[in-house]
Amino acid sequence: MTIDLGPNQYGKAETRVVRVYRDGPRHEIRDLNVSTLLRGDFADAYARGDQAGVLPTDSQKNTCFAYAKEKGVGEIEDYALDLARHFVNDIETVSAARIEVDEYRWDRIAVAGHEHPHAFARASGETRTTAVTVVGGDEAPAQRAWAVSGLKDLVVLKSTGSEFSGFLKDRYTTLAETRDRILATSLIARWRYQAPWPESWDEAYAQIRQILLERFATVHSLALQQTLWEMGRAVLEARGDIAEIRLSAPNKHHFLADLSPFGLENPGEVFHAADRPYGLIQCAVRRDDAADPGPAWDSATAFA
Repeated sequence: MTIDLGPNQYGKAETRVVRVYRDGPRHEIRDLNVSTLLRGDFADAYARGDQAGVLPTDSQKNTCFAYAKEKGVGEIEDYALDLARHFVNDIETVSAARIEVDEYRWDRIAVAGHEHPHAFARASGETRTTAVTVVGGDEAPAQRAWAVSGLKDLVVLKSTGSEFSGFLKDRYTTLAETRDRILATSLIARWRYQAPWPESWDEAYAQIRQILLERFATVHSLALQQTLWEMGRAVLEARGDIAEIRLSAPNKHHFLADLSPFGLENPGEVFHAADRPYGLIQCAVRRDDAADPGPAWDSATAFA
């Protein structure tokens, strides 16, 4: 029997990069959380502790800051692609790089009805995301790239237009059927682009986000599963550059409060919002002719 080193990767997780543009009196701010992952010929580092081919994770962190200055932070997909291509092209031992970026939004503070030029308030907990992977070949033109963008922590709720009935029951089932309930979730959505990539990542993101919100609002939901399917299908029908979308939705349960001990009726007006345990509904909606995803979904959290 022989023991071999299997797949491996390393990088710098969660480098907080804040880029302020001071080109005029009205400042702009970009707030990023950047993680780098490098793959390549690192067997000696694991087997013998030989670091000769290892680019320190501290250097990767510094590169994130330097690129924010030298190249700027435009659309986060382009920023991530620039970083990934740098590591693959310029570091001899690196054969593939994955860059994950979360972007936090800031809104301008209004003073006397006017937007302040350099004061901001953190927006809602919703976060825009992207993860790009670049794999090198013998020559630069042989490089391949994948882009997965999305959002997380988008909290949505509809106070009616949702039901849950006709489900399988066993001897442990106590849940009552309902034809009218609150439906709420903290949505995670990630979509994989396919060629040709969009001319504007920002416009694509805005459109997809709006589609997801509109379908959540307008679909009469017989189950959260059905709602996710309709949301994902609508995105693929609207955009030919999306090969696949993956949706993850924890069901933020709202239970009708029992007010009968107080002599009060409660016709769907007062609820207890429970944070756990919760149902977790997930699905992928994809085109049957989509190209192989390759390493597009190979995140750090999926590795172990």
